[in-house]
Amino acid sequence: MTELSELTTATAVIRDAPEPFEYVERGGVRGWMVAHPMTAYVARRFLLYVFTLWATITATFAFFRLIPGDPIGAFIQNLQTQHIYNVKASSAVVAHYRHIFGLDGSLLEQYGHFLRQLVIKRDLGPSLINYPDSAQVVIGRALPWTIGLLVLSTIIAWILGVLLGALAGWRRDNVFSEAVTYLSVAVSHIPFYFVGLILLFIFAFRLGSLPSGYAYDADLTAGWNLEFIGSVIHHGILPALSIVLVGLMGNMLGMRQQMITVLGEDYLNFAQAKGLHPWRVLRHYAMPNCYLPQITGLLISFGFIFNGNVLIEQLFNYPGVGHLLVAAIGQLDYNTVLGITNMSIFVVLTAVFAVDLLLPVLDPRIKYTR
Repeated sequence: MTELSELTTATAVIRDAPEPFEYVERGGVRGWMVAHPMTAYVARRFLLYVFTLWATITATFAFFRLIPGDPIGAFIQNLQTQHIYNVKASSAVVAHYRHIFGLDGSLLEQYGHFLRQLVIKRDLGPSLINYPDSAQVVIGRALPWTIGLLVLSTIIAWILGVLLGALAGWRRDNVFSEAVTYLSVAVSHIPFYFVGLILLFIFAFRLGSLPSGYAYDADLTAGWNLEFIGSVIHHGILPALSIVLVGLMGNMLGMRQQMITVLGEDYLNFAQAKGLHPWRVLRHYAMPNCYLPQITGLLISFGFIFNGNVLIEQLFNYPGVGHLLVAAIGQLDYNTVLGITNMSIFVVLTAVFAVDLLLPVLDPRIKYTR
């Protein structure tokens, strides 16, 4: 009888025990995060985004401050060369300009001044290469050229690459598909500037059909008129084409690989068994399941657009952000250089943050979890 009682008690204890994977309600912050997974996911990503932004901006500031050279001495020498300041600079004049450009004091004091200017006053300070204009004004003049050239080139390369890659993967046994694939493998590994050199040699120097540099004809005044817009398009063909060719091939390879991975899936076989036209199966069933990596790559590439394609802009003497960055580094214009690099860091990290938030929306298989 005792043994039966003990067995009954043990059975009751086992029955009342929680399941191994039963959810146990928690309190505090961790319990709230478990109860609100989407909000917790966004909060974690945002905090990581802010910390990464601060860390990269700080590292960039320290890196450029450690570059050897005297930017104020070069600036005063430039003023003397232009006959703006003909008297030998005194220590008071040098100290004045160091204070204006935020170069006086220790490195920590310069960092504090930099953060106050950037966060509180939202001012990058004056530009050495275009004094007394501020750095953001100088960057603002170059930014539309880079956006106009690289945004359009990136979008065109992405659209064409996705379409050609889908066709190459869908008809992968076709002779044309194999030839295009081999060509894309070769071209996608060629640097932009080398393709630009080839195009420049053929179309500008040999054939003389396209201009070799700058953004528009020198005898024109910038304005919203057909003559100026036509000149801008005419001058932008070669740099844009060099970016489109390489970007198109890279996007095509990525889309082709994604397309091959979905071929043979059950939902495609079911769509084909229903008698749907192959092109309808491609457009409405196969391609939508290949978009996610391509959209992710497009958003991240938009972030890198603000870096400017430095070598392309230098090659074609295009007045964009990349061309400005080279000039600012040559004259140790810290405010302009930090303005460009910090803008690039901000846009790239914001693009990555946006991708982190959009991926669960674009693909329901991805959850808002840690």
